[in-house]
Amino acid sequence: VQLQASGGGLVQPGESLRLSCTASGFSLKYYAIGWFRQAPGKEREGVSCFSHSDGTDVYADSVKGRFTVSRDNTKNTVYLQMNSLKPEDTATYYCAAPTLGQGCYATGPAIFEFGYWGRGTLVTVSS
Repeated sequence: VQLQASGGGLVQPGESLRLSCTASGFSLKYYAIGWFRQAPGKEREGVSCFSHSDGTDVYADSVKGRFTVSRDNTKNTVYLQMNSLKPEDTATYYCAAPTLGQGCYATGPAIFEFGYWGRGTLVTVSS
């Protein structure tokens, strides 16, 4: 079971990036997928969560209206579209799948329920 996040890079404020989370060894359509990020010196925080059961998505207030999650089951991939990027979005981004509980709730992802973690991808927003 592996998850791999990709698509990070260096962009200027206001630009966009699309991150991909690709799974191998299991089908993402049966799992909720959470996106998390960790900036240097800070704790890992939940960014968004996509529920596999009803297709609903939840976002942290800091990214609401700018980030959008989508899923392509044919490619076994979940995407995080990030628009209007800000310097404070700079972080290593991770995707994860829960191994305990549902993972995704109306309040966002419950990080302690996520046991499958992919290698992160670095997003740097700087002018």
